[in-house]
Amino acid sequence: MIDLHSHILPGMDDGSEELSVSLDMARSYVAQGVECVACTPHILPGLYNNSGAQIRIAVHELQRELDDAQIGLRLLAGADNHIRPDFVAGLSNGNLLAIADTRYVLVEPPHHVAPVRLEGLFFDILVAKYVPILTHPERLTWIEDKYDVIQRLAKRGVWMQITSGSLLGKFGRRPKYWAERMLTEGLAQILATDAHDNVRRRPDLLEGRIAAEKLVGVEEAKWLVVTRPSDVLRNKLSEDSISLRKPSLGDRRWGIGTYVKGHNKRDGGGFAQRLRRFFN
Repeated sequence: MIDLHSHILPGMDDGSEELSVSLDMARSYVAQGVECVACTPHILPGLYNNSGAQIRIAVHELQRELDDAQIGLRLLAGADNHIRPDFVAGLSNGNLLAIADTRYVLVEPPHHVAPVRLEGLFFDILVAKYVPILTHPERLTWIEDKYDVIQRLAKRGVWMQITSGSLLGKFGRRPKYWAERMLTEGLAQILATDAHDNVRRRPDLLEGRIAAEKLVGVEEAKWLVVTRPSDVLRNKLSEDSISLRKPSLGDRRWGIGTYVKGHNKRDGGGFAQRLRRFFN
């Protein structure tokens, strides 16, 4: 499995506080069958003043520590990029980071306030030929009032990343409800841990995968933690990686049963189709 959202880097944000915690997290990942982790600390000026260059150095240093400790986990650079007016410029100049230098980029909106120009921001990212991945939408406190926005973004080519802990009830009943609903409606492409330590918010991707299997079946659960993350790391944009297979319980559980259909091309045709959907 591959975890595309983790705060495993020590001392960079509200995640791992020190190297020993990061090593324990890495061992937990390996024990549950995770082979690769994207290190994605917050980039939020004024609070977490990380930059792309700093994150790359930290990833290299932690990978060296893992190798010395003979922990078989591969680390890649990324960031939990908080939205900002110059988001695309930040990606271009390296202050913000896409995942493993691919076109896929984690985007984190404010947790408690829905941004006025959220759809416009994601449109700008798509126009710049990135694939934005909205992090943990099920945990946003404004999702009830703006679920139509989430649905439109998903339809227009924005990927959605659900937190494994949400499916397990670790964030309460409300995030669990929205996580299950988004999965069974076919709106989410990625399941990730957003792990911060090895106790309260520990790596739990295997448990999340098992919980997802009960909702959408074994094959779709595999796509959430293996197939699509692998496509992300290969910088692949194809019909298979974009499309969401119709969840097995979607129409019976929620009465909707919708899903996002794929594209017919693997290159610029798919990108053009996403832009047309945005205008429509």
